[in-house]
Amino acid sequence: MCTTCGCGSNEVLIRGRQAGRGRKTDAPVRFRPHAVETGGKGSDATRIIKLEQDILARNDYVADQNRRLFSVNNILALNLVSSPGSGKTTLLVRTLEALKGEFPLAVIEGDQQTDNDAERIRATGVDAIQINTGKGCHLDASMIERAMQQMTLPRGGTLFIENVGNLVCPAAFDLGEAAKVVVLSVTEGEDKPLKYPDMFRAARLMLLNKCDLLPHLIFDVVRAEEYARRVNPAIRIIRISASSGEGMTEWLAWLAAEKQACA
Repeated sequence: MCTTCGCGSNEVLIRGRQAGRGRKTDAPVRFRPHAVETGGKGSDATRIIKLEQDILARNDYVADQNRRLFSVNNILALNLVSSPGSGKTTLLVRTLEALKGEFPLAVIEGDQQTDNDAERIRATGVDAIQINTGKGCHLDASMIERAMQQMTLPRGGTLFIENVGNLVCPAAFDLGEAAKVVVLSVTEGEDKPLKYPDMFRAARLMLLNKCDLLPHLIFDVVRAEEYARRVNPAIRIIRISASSGEGMTEWLAWLAAEKQACA
């Protein structure tokens, strides 16, 4: 259940296939709603707050377990978040192609339905696990925990977690990642950081994507970056394009620094 919008699904499907090998496993995983004892007293608002606290406390506990596992295996885990259509998957494919051979890589893909994005990742030769959340609008730490049980962890490497396209709910859920990376495309409004401040406040890096399209759009880059820094003064911003390659060197350098920091 989502603490923000009340979405939820009793069944999450985790799909695994090794890159280039064709072996596939579908494992339905049922998540039971967390039991909350309200005692029948208090307002509805009080009970909702209690429910939110219980859900997030349980999520944070599992996220800490995930984080320990990443640390033991010297894995840099990054949570990629954005609204739908930001170009997140294309950018990730370009990134994997650039990093292949440098260190181990793996991807966990989150979508409500289909494994289309996971298949795009596997085409690069990198293993990917697909999590279909059904009606759920975000990944949580328990989903990541169960997905990792079906994959070969990239010991000494990097795990990219591509979250469900949504700038609201994923902001509240720690997955055990080292950092959230928010992708904002120039085909969206430059005021997105003000409309969805929790996400931009939670992110350590903002990738301003599809910059190759700027000559054809009305989009104020300076204003978008100022809005992002207004809600998160510490946020790092990289202007990037998966198509033209602009900003890729800076993005890869950021990844290398983060990888070194977690070693």
